[in-house]
Amino acid sequence: MKYKNKTLWGVVALVSILNVGAFIGNSMRRPPVSINYPPVGDLSSYEITMYPNGSYSITYKGHDPTVLNSDTYVDTSNGVFGIGGRSTTTRSNQYVPGRTGEGVDEDGKKIVRSEECIKAEGGGESNGALVGASVATGFAPMLTGIPYVGWLASGWAVMFGQDIGSQIGGEIATTIKGCDK
Repeated sequence: MKYKNKTLWGVVALVSILNVGAFIGNSMRRPPVSINYPPVGDLSSYEITMYPNGSYSITYKGHDPTVLNSDTYVDTSNGVFGIGGRSTTTRSNQYVPGRTGEGVDEDGKKIVRSEECIKAEGGGESNGALVGASVATGFAPMLTGIPYVGWLASGWAVMFGQDIGSQIGGEIATTIKGCDK
């Protein structure tokens, strides 16, 4: 029995020493390199540089480029409905994505439309759509008489009148208010 107890305690000691050694060895071992790629969107970028000794560095930009250029082509024709001389001007603007502010073009004019102009255009479009639909409804009974597709032609005419009335109403309202598009 003496030998059995000593052998048992020797095996327990050996297993314990091996477990402690394995724990120390695993904790000192370098973890494998795993790269979780950073989130990339339309305005972000990253660059990963790997070195021969196994180290690496990551450069990440969340808003790259931080300043964007915007070119706006504006039709500056004469007249309420675009009747007259046709000319197109280009306005360039630099802005920071996600921030609102007033941009200025080369001539010093504000590019961002004022609240009054936006309200005028919205009201003009609303009233123009109402008037356009009312005028087109007068033609609906005539179109309803078309066999098989009369009901479709009637609905199409009312929606077309509403769309055209909305465009014309918005243009008239902004012209009266003195706003540039």
